[in-house]
This record gives sequence, C-alpha cells and structure tokens, in this order.
Amino acid sequence: MQLAAILLVLEDYMLPCLNKKLFGIDCPGCGLQRSIVLFFKGDLSAAFDMYPAIFTLIPLVLFAITSQFIRFRFDTTIKITLGILSGSIIVVNYILKMTHLTH
Repeated sequence: MQLAAILLVLEDYMLPCLNKKLFGIDCPGCGLQRSIVLFFKGDLSAAFDMYPAIFTLIPLVLFAITSQFIRFRFDTTIKITLGILSGSIIVVNYILKMTHLTH
C-alpha cells in the first residue's frame, strides 16, 4: 500500500479529543495526530505549527524502538533528554495556546 493511501486512511480514523468534547478546551495532546499526518505528507512547516513537539517526539519514539534491538552507549540519557525536551515543548506550547485563546 502506498504511503499516500495510508495517510488518507489515517485521516479518516483520527480519534476525537475527549477533553475537548467534554470540557470544550484543547488538551496538551491536541493536534498530535494531524501533525503526524502532515509530517509524513512532507508538510513540515504545517506539522510544526500544528504540534511543535513532533520534531522531538518522532526521534524519541524511533530511538526507543531502535534501542530495543541495538545497544547504544548513552541510550538512557538520550531517551531522558528527548523526553524532557518533548515534555517541555508540549507544556510551553499548551500554555501559549491557552493564553492566546483568552485574548
């Protein structure tokens, strides 16, 4: 199956945000699914605008999977660093998103 066809299927089956449905506000993960699709479509700028942490989360996930099969010298340090960086970007982006919605 072609990547384009897979992406079209993914777009049709994205999960709705339960937090947004129940409370009417975005959660810190809102935009991640759409950002992944945009990333794999090659629209990196739109992927970043949608969810800035995409550029640390994808390497984190790929590294975590790879490190299950290949031993790296500083694998724990790399995972922790990417995790903290991703978490920080998510928190800062969420705070900025929520403060700009109120103005």
